[in-house]
Amino acid sequence: MFLRHQTRQIQINNLKIGGGAPVSIQSMTNTRTADGAATLTQIRELAALGCEIIRVAVPDQKAIIALPEIISGSPIPVIADIHFDYRLALASIKAGIHAIRINPGNIGKPEYVQMVAEKAGEAGIPLRVGANSGSLSEQFQHQPLPLALVNSALEQCHILENFGFYNIKVSLKASNVAATVEAYEKFSQQSDYPLHVGVTEAGTPRSGIVKSAVGIGALLLRGIGDTIRVSLTAPPHDEIAPARQILEAVGLRCAAPEIVSCPTCGRTEIKLIELTERVENLIAETKSAGRKINLKKIAVMGCVVNGPGEARDADLGIAGGKGKIVLFEHGKIIGTFSETEGFAKFRELILQSSD
Repeated sequence: MFLRHQTRQIQINNLKIGGGAPVSIQSMTNTRTADGAATLTQIRELAALGCEIIRVAVPDQKAIIALPEIISGSPIPVIADIHFDYRLALASIKAGIHAIRINPGNIGKPEYVQMVAEKAGEAGIPLRVGANSGSLSEQFQHQPLPLALVNSALEQCHILENFGFYNIKVSLKASNVAATVEAYEKFSQQSDYPLHVGVTEAGTPRSGIVKSAVGIGALLLRGIGDTIRVSLTAPPHDEIAPARQILEAVGLRCAAPEIVSCPTCGRTEIKLIELTERVENLIAETKSAGRKINLKKIAVMGCVVNGPGEARDADLGIAGGKGKIVLFEHGKIIGTFSETEGFAKFRELILQSSD
């Protein structure tokens, strides 16, 4: 097992970040924050899927008015996303926000930044700062991108440090995966601030999930990262499952259960893709109903002859043949059924194993 980079610990409401705490999944609402009811509905939906921190845009006074309702009703910590206007940051703090995402470099006068740092310090809330490849200041644009991201992020931190503020989380994001990974590696060698990891502007689910899995996964396997977001051009709920699966793939979360399935081949005599999707949907539905499945691994195999043996480490397995389904536990066949009966029995076993 890899060693995680040891960062200082901060706290966003009741959630610990860094310092060995579990890596948390973050997303961002796409509702109008001024519509408190709609925003809360989306937050609750995301939390039910496994989101643990949520960021909301705060572009104007209408959003500020809705914040108390959102904060009090949210089941997970809420971060206010502020651009340019320090007054919105101060108003968000007054409204009870749990953390703020802000770049001191684009706030303006130093006294404005100082006011935000002082009020955040009094409230005991963290500020997330960082660098984004799309908004680097001119002084860094001539540098190689990874170095520019690091220097820009360090500058943001130093601005706050000059006012005695150290309750900071940092992000360094680019749409270029290699540059993102290199930037986070370089920054982690120079600082122990907790890191929010992601590949920005990753794109639609088709390409964005791949880029995010490569970038976030590479960093997590190096022990780097305290919170993650899979940023997609898609509804926010599409971000949660890939984030969870990345954490499972690198060994930072138990899959509960892990679902494995074999590729199709010329010996396959059942609609294996369809069967696997049915199993995934069954597991998702069972979890959404609030039930915990007490199985570590489920196997979906396309061959009744070799499947049970190849997946003998699975707690429960289902294998397809011509017009029939075989169910097995730890490689031992427990029954052969028709396709309809077999899946019904499989569902029954899943429900029996859950509580």
